[in-house]
Amino acid sequence: MKSLSLLFFLCVTVWADAHIFIYHRFGDNRYPSTNTTIEELRKEFDYFKNNGYEVIPLKKLVLALQDKQPIPDNWVVLTIDDNYKSFYTNGLPLFREYNYPFSMFVTVESTDKKYGDFMSWAELQEIAKYGALEFHSLTHPHMTHMSDEAITKDFEVGLALFEKNLGFKPQYFSYPFGEFNPRVKKIAASFGFKSILNQNMGAVGSFSDPLDLDRSALVGKSDLPSFLKYKALNASWIEPTMLLKDGKVGRLHVKTMENAKKGGIYISEHGFREVALENGEFQADINKTLTKERTRIMISIGNKISTKLLVKDEHYGIK
Repeated sequence: MKSLSLLFFLCVTVWADAHIFIYHRFGDNRYPSTNTTIEELRKEFDYFKNNGYEVIPLKKLVLALQDKQPIPDNWVVLTIDDNYKSFYTNGLPLFREYNYPFSMFVTVESTDKKYGDFMSWAELQEIAKYGALEFHSLTHPHMTHMSDEAITKDFEVGLALFEKNLGFKPQYFSYPFGEFNPRVKKIAASFGFKSILNQNMGAVGSFSDPLDLDRSALVGKSDLPSFLKYKALNASWIEPTMLLKDGKVGRLHVKTMENAKKGGIYISEHGFREVALENGEFQADINKTLTKERTRIMISIGNKISTKLLVKDEHYGIK
């Protein structure tokens, strides 16, 4: 009987999915595109509490991935990008009230040069009593626009200032603006982070790469239940993986672990279309010139999704 119970547990958890959410500002109506009102935040926290979700530290999720442990379907991780003062004054009291852990990703120069909208080093040290502080770059640049040397310098100077003022090395990193490509990821990974987070909508499965974890943004009035319904699609992106200067995308080729006959492709500003699959493999002609600096492509099979943010690389092929 115990064996049957264990088998059932493994069947329902091995392919389950956790969700990582990202916030920026709290109760700051000056910036609606990145703001979450305190009323909305309380509504989201109540939803987690009343629907059986467990808000866990990012570290717990990363350790489970590294140890190849099952990922429970009710795990939620809360992250904050940019050390805005509005978190200290408006957001932190609610996190403390619900006793929810969080990871804040710090833009170092904003604090070190005492930019008015950002927390001081002393305030960051205070919030470190309640959550984790991690690295979000020195200057919050568009890294795909930078040379390898400039990206490396941003990491080196930023990490040194972080450790000097906070007394420890950060374990995790999140990309400024969520923008990266294989070149930027390789440089970021060289600094030994245990996990790197993007801003691609999705979920985290047992197969997810700790150095490329998806997060969904909660700003304004988000449809939280819909976000929580998404599952992670185990997908290997062959092409495209980046956006060249001319913006041309000819083909999409992605292999998945699903044995599905149909799926969907969504391209921002170009919409959704259904495509036929062979053994769960996406092979489709795109043949579009993408005019924006960044374009999001999402593939889906049912409610399982995989997302790729394509950002133009100004330094591709430059040695």
